[in-house]
Amino acid sequence: MAEGHTITIEQADQHVRVVHGDQVLAESTRPLVLRETGCPARYYLPAEDVRLDLLTPSDTHTYCPFKGTASYWSLPDAPDLVWSYPEPKPAVAEIKDHLCFYEVDVS
Repeated sequence: MAEGHTITIEQADQHVRVVHGDQVLAESTRPLVLRETGCPARYYLPAEDVRLDLLTPSDTHTYCPFKGTASYWSLPDAPDLVWSYPEPKPAVAEIKDHLCFYEVDVS
């Protein structure tokens, strides 16, 4: 990690729900919460808790020097709504097989 840059990942016990329009895209009681310097906290949900059948893989890929290369999924009216790191860097290996959304409801 760069000096002053930290990433922490912990098991959260919150209930996380992702709704887009009137569709529930994901619901989980076992999210990971990733906190990264300069970024909002992000909830990474196990793939089994995400309705992948509703999402279409995107051609978009982004690179993070701390987490690795991200792959994205889209809805017809919401491009690149969801992302994951299929081969995350060792320091953040826990987020493998987890997906992250920009907007989530946490309770």
